[in-house]
Amino acid sequence: MTIRVLIVDDDTLVRAGLRLMIETQDDLVVAAEAADGDEAVALARDLRPDVVLMDVRMPGMDGIEATRRITTTPGEDDDSDPPRVVILTTFEIDQYVYDAVRAGASGFLLKRTPPEALIEGIRTIASGDALLSPSVTRRLMREFARATTESGRPTDVTNRDLERLTEREREVLIHMGHGLANREIARELHLGESTVKTHVKRILMKLALRDRVHAVVYAYESGLLAPRPPDGR
Repeated sequence: MTIRVLIVDDDTLVRAGLRLMIETQDDLVVAAEAADGDEAVALARDLRPDVVLMDVRMPGMDGIEATRRITTTPGEDDDSDPPRVVILTTFEIDQYVYDAVRAGASGFLLKRTPPEALIEGIRTIASGDALLSPSVTRRLMREFARATTESGRPTDVTNRDLERLTEREREVLIHMGHGLANREIARELHLGESTVKTHVKRILMKLALRDRVHAVVYAYESGLLAPRPPDGR
């Protein structure tokens, strides 16, 4: 399968570097390039790439708003799933992680990520999985702690959805919310890794979640997990 990638960045040199990296791979191809959020939304709608590499800070529409529109806007001629978005930025800031995930992003990488890791990240996202490292998950959890402390309550997800899950599926979701990979969950729950993968797929299906990243969001917004205090370790 050839993975079609849309590159979005206002820096011409950055786009050229990303294109060069991507085009060295037999299974990846650059579908198009965009220099701002408006162009990215239009190209994503028309071309329906598999993965969008999205910068955050751009003139006009920023990457967060472009991500929100891309992940919620249907294509011109079909009802296929929207492209998956990887936020690619130089800024390792909690709020960007939080806003990107809330906007529908399936992954988050820093621009200093080594080329081989970036390429593997594109493949990971295209396969339907999510790209959220444990360190990013911890930052995301801190941001949920801050937001929950300020509002005094979880956000708009209802607990009724949790009733669709079995007790074991809830356990798996809790461990996902703590940032554990399938192998680590399997070890914690004394299960086979293939069994954990099956539970994860069922959780996503029952809760109508796109990927693992949004399962983490759900775990906190539903109140299943209580975020640690913002200064917690």
